Amino acid sequence: MMFFTRILAFLSVSALLSAALPLVPRANVGEGTWYYPGLGSCGITNTASDMIVAVSHLLYDSYPGATANPNLNPICGKKLVATYGGKSVTVTVTDKCMGCAGKYDLDFTPTAFSKLASTSVGRLTGVDWKWA
Repeated sequence: MMFFTRILAFLSVSALLSAALPLVPRANVGEGTWYYPGLGSCGITNTASDMIVAVSHLLYDSYPGATANPNLNPICGKKLVATYGGKSVTVTVTDKCMGCAGKYDLDFTPTAFSKLASTSVGRLTGVDWKWA
């Protein structure tokens, strides 16, 4: 009987803790740069004014469900929110960044980058981002 009481107490505490601790979306941190897009790896043609982003080739190619055909990568079309210096921008993944060295680096269009900082800055260190 004592064993049953302890198990019941453990399960009760576990249930209370899981209800009290909400899930927090995981944030990623990387460098942010900008580029002039064209036909991206997702098979979509974009312009400099589109609110899109290229994620690092390291993330793009290892994303769950990625295949040999980059146009069919499930990361395509996903939205993310990037934050830098107290400013945020929501962008859609349509490309991969071959020049990105870090797994969580992002390459924005000039319009999207300018929501975070002036394009004259060129590179942002410490861009936080999470899936929207």
